[in-house]
Amino acid sequence: MADTNPHPLNPESWVDEYGDFLFRYANSRLRNTNAAEEAVQETFLAGVRYSDQYSGAGSERGWLMGILKRKIIDYVRAQNKHNRVSSYEDEHDPSTQMFDAMGNWKPGAINWTPAPGEAIELAELRAIVRGCLDTLPKGQADVFVLSVMEELSSEEICDELKISPSNMWVRIHRARLGLAKCVGSKWNVESETKHHA
Repeated sequence: MADTNPHPLNPESWVDEYGDFLFRYANSRLRNTNAAEEAVQETFLAGVRYSDQYSGAGSERGWLMGILKRKIIDYVRAQNKHNRVSSYEDEHDPSTQMFDAMGNWKPGAINWTPAPGEAIELAELRAIVRGCLDTLPKGQADVFVLSVMEELSSEEICDELKISPSNMWVRIHRARLGLAKCVGSKWNVESETKHHA
C-alpha cells in the first residue's frame, strides 16, 4: 500500500524550524507578545492533535501557518466579544461617568456649588464623599483633598507632601478610582433606599 503522506510530520523539530517565523507573523498581526506566544503554542498543539489531517500536499510550514491564521482569528473574535462585554460594564461603571479616559475629573461630574433645591442632595453627596475619603489610604486621600478640594497645583502638592510628581499622579489616579467606586455604590444604595421608602 502506497504511503499517502510522502512527507510525514516531524513535531519535534517545529519549534526550532518554524517557531520564530510563526511568532513574528502572529506578533505582527496581534501586536501582543503574550497573545502571539500563546497562538503559536496552540498552533503546535493543534498540529500534533490533528496531524492525521496533514495530506502532504503542501509544506509543513504552510500547513502550520494555516492553523496559526485560524488561531489568530479565534483570538481576535474572543477579544472583540470581551471588549463588547467590557464596554457594557464601562457604561455602567460610575468611574466612567466621573472621569475621562486620562483619569481626570469630567467637567460637571460633581458640581460642588449647588443650584437652588439641590442643597440637600449635595449635602448627602458630600457626606458620602467624605465617608469614602476615610476608606482610602491616607496618602491617596491627602493628594485628592489637596488637588480637588483645595485646588493646589501639582508642584504645591509635591512640596507639601514631599513626594515626586510621578508618585503624586499614581496616588491621585488610585484615589479617583477608589472614590468613584465607593461613591457610586453608596450613592446608588442611598438613592434606591429613598425611592423605596
